[in-house]
Amino acid sequence: MTIVTAPLPGRAIGLAAVPDPVFSGSMVGPGTAIDPAREPGEVVSPVDGVVVSLHPHAFVVVDAAGHGVLTHLGIDTVQLNGEGFELLVNKGDTVTRGQAVVRWNPAAVEEAGKSPICPVVALEATADALSGLREDGDVKSGDPLFDWQ
Repeated sequence: MTIVTAPLPGRAIGLAAVPDPVFSGSMVGPGTAIDPAREPGEVVSPVDGVVVSLHPHAFVVVDAAGHGVLTHLGIDTVQLNGEGFELLVNKGDTVTRGQAVVRWNPAAVEEAGKSPICPVVALEATADALSGLREDGDVKSGDPLFDWQ
């Protein structure tokens, strides 16, 4: 079982509340979302594993069980062309849960007209493979978001 933890502090809101049909409709996979605290900070890896995809606005870490977890920083933030995001690791790096991957400022994303809401998605999973899904309440970095069987 893989325990997926919060990559940043904020309020868990669930995927249905994400203002993007690709995420709210779970088209990429099941999971949850975090409305982040509006302060500059680091986004950390939600699992131990290898960074297989890395962009300023999103990254995927695959754990030893082959589970890929997508952390997407904001909605439509690809349009910011990396501005306001600082990568702290490289694609192919092995990371540990809680290790900083990206530095960003959610308030600046919002000021640029984008939603700072962050989906955390279990790629290529089925909804019944997840348990303990956190869809409300305040979370700190490292708090459990869901278990992946």
